[in-house]
Amino acid sequence: MDKKIKAVIFDMDGVLIDAKDWHYEALNKALSLFGYAISRHDHLVTFDGLPTRDKLEMLSRENGLPRSLHSLINQLKQKYTMQIVHSKCAPNFIHQYTLAKLKSQGYRLAVASNSVRNSITVMMDAAGLSQFLDFYLSNEDVVAGKPDPAIYMKAINLLGLESSECLIVEDNPNGLKAAYGSGAHVLEVQEVTDTNYENIINRINEVQGAV
Repeated sequence: MDKKIKAVIFDMDGVLIDAKDWHYEALNKALSLFGYAISRHDHLVTFDGLPTRDKLEMLSRENGLPRSLHSLINQLKQKYTMQIVHSKCAPNFIHQYTLAKLKSQGYRLAVASNSVRNSITVMMDAAGLSQFLDFYLSNEDVVAGKPDPAIYMKAINLLGLESSECLIVEDNPNGLKAAYGSGAHVLEVQEVTDTNYENIINRINEVQGAV
């Protein structure tokens, strides 16, 4: 099996953008208009990393949220998220350096996120990272979002590579389940600051040096 890593695929929220709380705040702001909310505990344990549509479906099943409100709440959530992004999202030198260095060394780079396409576009542009990416995939590009591995498998196929030639950088349980399910190598990070050149290269060397 080819052990040479040729591409790095990044999750976005919690990996390249410290936006997990932004999504939580934006969705709760939208839900509060209708008398609903997701607790911090449930967000961290259950909902983190899921597409908004899946979160709303869970709230309907478990808390009686009317499904007729899904579309409106989703629209409001995206609007509130963009308001936060425009005020808080800015370039991070560590990530710009990391992606620029990897790209200069010939690695293919992509983002595969459970966020909607517009959110990814806006955040990657605001963070100054778009220029380094071959492409990005959103939850609109697959039928099933993470924890289903479909989005990572699609990214690997678009890169024209085998799973064994790709490293995925992920942070939350749903994303990690998707990453491992794709058959690719994985770098688990806890904070966005863990997504740095040294950690990524060390993991690549670890994979390539494995017997």
